[in-house]
Amino acid sequence: MASRTLEIEKMSVEQLKALKEQADLEVNLLQDSLNNIRTATTRLEIASNALQDLSLRPQGQKMLVPLTASLYVPGTLDDADKVLVDVGTGYFIEKTMTEGKDYCERKISLLKSNYEQLLDVATKKKSIADETGVILQAKLRQLAPAQ
Repeated sequence: MASRTLEIEKMSVEQLKALKEQADLEVNLLQDSLNNIRTATTRLEIASNALQDLSLRPQGQKMLVPLTASLYVPGTLDDADKVLVDVGTGYFIEKTMTEGKDYCERKISLLKSNYEQLLDVATKKKSIADETGVILQAKLRQLAPAQ
C-alpha cells in the first residue's frame, strides 16, 4: 500500500487524471457486475422456492403457469417430480425435482462466491480511485498558487 502511494505520488497530473478516470471506470463496471450477480442470485432463489412449492402440490392440481413475467396461462400439474431447468442461452434440461433444487443451490453458492471475490476487487479499485483523487487534488492545489 505504501509503495503504491509512493508510485502514485511520483506521477504527473495528466497521469493521475488518466489513472483516476480508469479506476473510476473499472469501479463502475465492477458495480454493474455486482448488481447483475445479485439479480441472478435473487432469480435463482425465487426458482428454488418455486421448486419447493411445486413439490408440495398434488398431481392434477390446476395452476397458473408463467410464460413471461406478466403472462400466465392455465395449466395442470402432471408430474411434480420432473422439471425443466434453464441452463442458459435457451437450453433446458429435464431433471428430477431433487436434481433441480440441487442445481439451483449450487448456482446460488457459486454466484455468492463470485460476488464476494468481485466485491473484494471492487473495494481495492475504489480505494485506488479515492487515493488517486486525493493525491491529484493535492497536486492541483500545489500548482494553483504557482500560476
